[in-house]
Amino acid sequence: MPSIANYKGIIPAISCPFTRDHKIDEPALRKLASWLAGHDGVVAVMTNGHTGEVFALTPAERAEVTRIVADELKGRLPVISSIVCEGLADAAEHARAAKAAGAVALDVMPPHHWLRFGFTPDHALQYFEAIHKAAPELDLVCHVYPAWTRASYSSKLLADLARLPYVQAFKVGQRDMNKYARDIQAIREANASKAILTCHDEYLLASMVQGVDGALVGFATFIPQLIIDLWNAVKAGDLKRAMEVQAIITPLKDAVYGGGEPTGEAHARMKGGMYLAGVLDDATVRPPTEAPNAEEVEALRAAVKRAGLLKR
Repeated sequence: MPSIANYKGIIPAISCPFTRDHKIDEPALRKLASWLAGHDGVVAVMTNGHTGEVFALTPAERAEVTRIVADELKGRLPVISSIVCEGLADAAEHARAAKAAGAVALDVMPPHHWLRFGFTPDHALQYFEAIHKAAPELDLVCHVYPAWTRASYSSKLLADLARLPYVQAFKVGQRDMNKYARDIQAIREANASKAILTCHDEYLLASMVQGVDGALVGFATFIPQLIIDLWNAVKAGDLKRAMEVQAIITPLKDAVYGGGEPTGEAHARMKGGMYLAGVLDDATVRPPTEAPNAEEVEALRAAVKRAGLLKR
């Protein structure tokens, strides 16, 4: 089974194509997964992230998405599946289902009731432990939420998580550069072998130059090669080249994220951009997420054309 230590690089959080009647489009999902795997620099694929419209999927559908992608990429790339649950028993069930579906690691999102009520460090440690016990063969990825949320992890808690042998990577998205830098330092000091992956889709270059090991971002399901090119320039210390690539990415970022953080509608706009670039043949999203309006589509078209990616 591949180790998360090999995942240093670019990991797309894959979009989930739907048919016009909102069913999982298996042929389109397989095609997208295979296309992503064909990029040198993509080291794994993550299913059931926010980009994959996870909140619109039932538990059985989440397992099915992972099964499809893992089957398509068998022998080519490892698959990480996100755990998006509220309680310990629920998370354990999802972990077992993801393992059975072929995942080799689990991205652990904070339970969303923490966003409302907060949590204690012991809550988090128990949550990770319950998931680990349910699927002990799988490595865990700690998904770090923005600093402004009540589900934000302290630097101390991140260090404690880094010391757990089964937590092998961190998907960091603090959206606060001071805390981001402190958290990276805390994880490195606790265990320097753990992979740290930015998930700041909306400011990739600024977050990549902080000494991380790559990026785990939904944006890479749309423009994997540009993000690989950016990461390669950063690794080489070629700031001029990195700024040139970021200049191509920025209009796409603005058209997708609108100057803010990822949202459901941003993921719908991303699907629209993927359609215009010929990556997807259908940009359908599941309600209640709304498709981009005509003005947003034209902004996407202009950005995709400027990047030299327009196919439709």
